[in-house]
Amino acid sequence: MSATLELARELIRRPSLTPADAGCQDLLAARLAALGFRIEPMPFGAVSNLWARRGQASPLFCFAGHTDVVPTGPAADWASEPFEPDVRNGLLYGRGAADMKGSIAAMVTAVEGFVAAHPDHRGSIAFLITSDEEGLATEGTVKVVERLESRGEHIDWCLVGEPSCRERLGDQIKVGRRGSLTGLLTVHGKQGHVAYPLLADNPFHAAAPALAALCTEVWDQGNARFPPTSLQVVNLTMGTGADNVIAGHLSAQFNLRFSTELTPEVIAQRVRAILDTGGFAYDLTWRLSGHPFLTPEGELVAATRAAITAITGIDTEASTSGGTSDGRFIAPTGAQVVEFGPLNTSIHQVDECVAVADLEDLSKIYEVILKSLLG
Repeated sequence: MSATLELARELIRRPSLTPADAGCQDLLAARLAALGFRIEPMPFGAVSNLWARRGQASPLFCFAGHTDVVPTGPAADWASEPFEPDVRNGLLYGRGAADMKGSIAAMVTAVEGFVAAHPDHRGSIAFLITSDEEGLATEGTVKVVERLESRGEHIDWCLVGEPSCRERLGDQIKVGRRGSLTGLLTVHGKQGHVAYPLLADNPFHAAAPALAALCTEVWDQGNARFPPTSLQVVNLTMGTGADNVIAGHLSAQFNLRFSTELTPEVIAQRVRAILDTGGFAYDLTWRLSGHPFLTPEGELVAATRAAITAITGIDTEASTSGGTSDGRFIAPTGAQVVEFGPLNTSIHQVDECVAVADLEDLSKIYEVILKSLLG
């Protein structure tokens, strides 16, 4: 059994349902300490975070990832136990296999190989590992980055191991992400009997035209690197549980994945302008999960492209698609951020899996990147 596969299996065996770490970071810390990394746990609340660094000089290359995983769903729906790794037909099955314990295992073995060949490498290597990526993401990477900034520790290059590929390892890297802004809307009407609508104020009837306008609004056209901004209604609730009562309130939740053409402030202004045309009473609050970011062509993107081609023969595509990642907390510090990991086709699903051969190639690619930037 290869070192990467063995470590991935050991990580999967630990049931680290977010925000639990279940001992994953202790396992990683022991491996990294043996390579000369200075180990620094950074717990915040119930969240475990690990900062490990080898070297003091610049430039600083950082591997970033998370040990927490999403719930498995009914274990009976899995072909094998979710937290008992199983290899079948060349695939490693288990919760977190692709998202992202496989990537973390490949990072560690890549560093082991690189340090063995380059014990006196230039610059520094670091790991930023959290157990708060799949959850609220308020006590994890964002807090570690704040701690690092407060003491003047700056990441130059960051490779996030999120599963990025669609059909084949190396076919896609992420060089940025859209921002994510959630609106929480409450429309106030007046409860009443359905047979006497003139004595009530139906909040749905009042708000429906404005909600439809929000859904059809063209927010922007996107740009060369980002698709157009999209607003999606994700929750809509009202009612008292009776079929003869007009409810007095309507609650709606909507999310905008927005490009660099917009800011949260501009979005909020435009949403309120549309809602105000309806003439109804409402409350609106916002939750910003992250601003959009984009890493321009530079040393990290070039090194990642070249390494992927060297190992897989693929000319990778640079994308900003998909959801948010912890890269949104690291990029604002000025670091170049690239996300590259295995296929994302089974993440968060029953029977999550990753190809064993892809884990081996992923470790090789990570090692080639290190050699290119720090060798």
